[in-house]
Amino acid sequence: MDRPLHELPILTKPIMMDNFDDLITDPNVHLKQVESFLAGMTATDKFLGKYVVTSTSGTTGRRGIFLSDAREWAAYLAPFARSQVWAGMKPGPARPRRTAQVVSTVPWSVSARAAASLRTALRNGLRLDPLEPLETIVDRLNEWQPQVLTCYASMAGTLAGEQLEGRLHIAPELITTVAEVLTPAQRSRVARAWNRQPYNLYGTTESPIAAECQRHHGLHIFEDVMIPEVVDVDGNPVLPGNYGERLVITALFRRTQPLIRYEISDMVRMSTEQCSCGRVFRLIDGIQGRVEEILVFDGLNGGQVRIDPIFFEPLLGPVPALAWQVVQEPDRLVVRLSGLSSDVPCEQIGEMLRRELAARGASVPHVSVLSVAEIPRTSGGKAPLVKSMVAASRPGPAIDAIVPGA
Repeated sequence: MDRPLHELPILTKPIMMDNFDDLITDPNVHLKQVESFLAGMTATDKFLGKYVVTSTSGTTGRRGIFLSDAREWAAYLAPFARSQVWAGMKPGPARPRRTAQVVSTVPWSVSARAAASLRTALRNGLRLDPLEPLETIVDRLNEWQPQVLTCYASMAGTLAGEQLEGRLHIAPELITTVAEVLTPAQRSRVARAWNRQPYNLYGTTESPIAAECQRHHGLHIFEDVMIPEVVDVDGNPVLPGNYGERLVITALFRRTQPLIRYEISDMVRMSTEQCSCGRVFRLIDGIQGRVEEILVFDGLNGGQVRIDPIFFEPLLGPVPALAWQVVQEPDRLVVRLSGLSSDVPCEQIGEMLRRELAARGASVPHVSVLSVAEIPRTSGGKAPLVKSMVAASRPGPAIDAIVPGA
């Protein structure tokens, strides 16, 4: 290969899965056999006795399947172990800390596979599925009293609310959030509940990407294991300080299943500054969400208007509720709020959203605001902030008006 990296074509998940057998460097690996293995595997099984197999849930489109041999899997886990040191947790304590993880337990998820691989180090650990009833999770955490708490960002916000309401009584030394965008409201609630900032980790099934240090001014990119590129809708590079349409990564540690210029549909912004901690890894200082979470409305003056996921945070974050979710359906916008204060009328929130969207030129036929006990979670236990149930909402050059992210 004699071309610069940025001149190579971008590899998307559908292209990868359509050409799975050709891209895998081990001729003994075939997609049909891997899919059969996934259907009945446990979190400790290895394909052909050699490969750790992980999979995406497919909630943003086609399912992605990834294989790692022992060296590749160790390289995948190592940056996340390093992030614990950045958070002030020294390795190798004489007595293992009590850990609690509230993340997916489905055997093909990265979280389940990682926990199985680290079972010796985490033998003093508790694993809970976010799909369990909240009361059960709270009771088990109260009994366990974890020193280290790791959970999805949405679950961290919910548990912080339980702590502030006096139902949860734990005092973790370290709180780590993973797998979802951590909103300012969630971060603030965690800080109020436990008097300490959460450490946010950013990774995908394909590769670890970045993590916060003790300064909490962005996420340091794991540039020793992957090369990141922030690009626009046409694949052109986007300068630091600006959000891109997608993130393209080259995973340096993957040999069995090379990922060269592989598309991650996250909209991120590279910082123009270095962190004051002295680490040389570049920073990501903003994550808006995924391209699939962009909502597209008819424009009041014709054409279409695109609303990025981050648009809703400054509007719904201050609402006195534990969590929120926005779902675009073909004929309406549905807003779910859990733990909503009884003195806040749902109609008032709906009118506020309708007004703000109209100010940006979007025509919204109807806004339904619902007070719910809990925000619905996916089969993997996540609670996405923004979802589109409208077909063909993926952005492209034909969109006329663009609402920039914060």
